Amino acid sequence: MTTQPRTPVQQTTQQERAKSAWDAVSSMVRDPNAKDYGSLVRGLPSQIQRDGLGPTLAFLAAKGRGHHVALLRHLDAWVLPKLGAQQVREGLLGYVLTCSSDEYRRAGSETQAYLAWLKRFVEAKDPGEAG
Repeated sequence: MTTQPRTPVQQTTQQERAKSAWDAVSSMVRDPNAKDYGSLVRGLPSQIQRDGLGPTLAFLAAKGRGHHVALLRHLDAWVLPKLGAQQVREGLLGYVLTCSSDEYRRAGSETQAYLAWLKRFVEAKDPGEAG
């Protein structure tokens, strides 16, 4: 009697989002910019609420420091595929500059949902204390 191999359980979007955020934060633990990354993650959701997604992404791109670039890369890697967007040369910022208002709202919602997980894991791992 042979048993069939188990098929992997399909993960929910929340589980996938959490896994991606965990991996992103884990990659920053030993980074010299870890403390700044953690502070940036903690403040970004309110900055998006206050200034909007586009201006906040432009802020990250304009700063161009290690922790700003890392967070922008993490957002690009998660949010763009979830929107069904093709890779855009300018990443998520380029996408929100050219998308419809419905797509912009969807990008904002997905970004905030992903940031909620990033924030939880930054607090759990406390990458600023590592190293």
